[in-house]
Order: sequence, then structure tokens, then C-alpha cells
Amino acid sequence: MGETIRFGVSLDLDLLSRFDQLCSDKSYQTRSEAIRDLIRNALVQQQWEEESQENVGVLSLVYDHHQSDLVQKLTRIQHDALDLVITSLHVHLDHDNCLEVLILRGPGRDIRQTAQKLSSTKGVKHGNLNMATTGKDLL
Repeated sequence: MGETIRFGVSLDLDLLSRFDQLCSDKSYQTRSEAIRDLIRNALVQQQWEEESQENVGVLSLVYDHHQSDLVQKLTRIQHDALDLVITSLHVHLDHDNCLEVLILRGPGRDIRQTAQKLSSTKGVKHGNLNMATTGKDLL
């Protein structure tokens, strides 16, 4: 990490009050910690906009495993993306529903496309891609 610099920020009192409440709700010890996280989140989002940049994503899928051929379709899509899928976790939520979590690594564009294919497969009840970072260029 580099040299720490102090700087001032001017905010409307109402906005500052709401920010302080956010800091409290999220258990930040200082405003600086919260601002650092906000900046890092914005940098990760910007990194994802550069679609060829290597990124990491966590995809969660909830589906009814009784749905005809669904498991085979999901497996086929994952096999077609072997260069992206690092690992997967399968959890039986109840008699009918399963949760599958995939960790994907590669160009943001390819991760998004694969996540969309999986999430939009008929029988998937819920799909969510959490866009993360490899952390290489993040301070």
C-alpha cells in the first residue's frame, strides 16, 4: 500500500447524516473505512466494464432438480465453459430445490455470457452473478 493522504470532503448535512447511519449499520469504525470500500467497489465495477479484463464472479443458481433434463442442460453449459469454471458447489435445499454455486474466472464478457446462459435456462428459479475481482490491481 502507498502513502496515506488526508483530504477533506464537503457534504450536505442530510447526506452526511445518512452516510453516518450507513457506516453505523454496516459496522464501520470510521468514515474513512467506509469511503475506502465505496471507492474499491467503484473500481471493481469499472474493471468489469472493461470486458476483456480478467475478473472473478460468483454465480448462484436455485432450481428444481426434478425439472426435466435441467441438470443435464446446466452441466452441458458448464462443460462448454471449462476455461471459466474454477469450481462448483451443490447443496440440496429441500426435497425439490437445489442451490448451485459456481466460481468463474476469466474475461468479464465471457463470465457474463455464461452466467446469463445458466440463469436463463428453463427451470432455473433464481440466478445471481456477484461480480468480484482478482484483487491484483486493487489497493
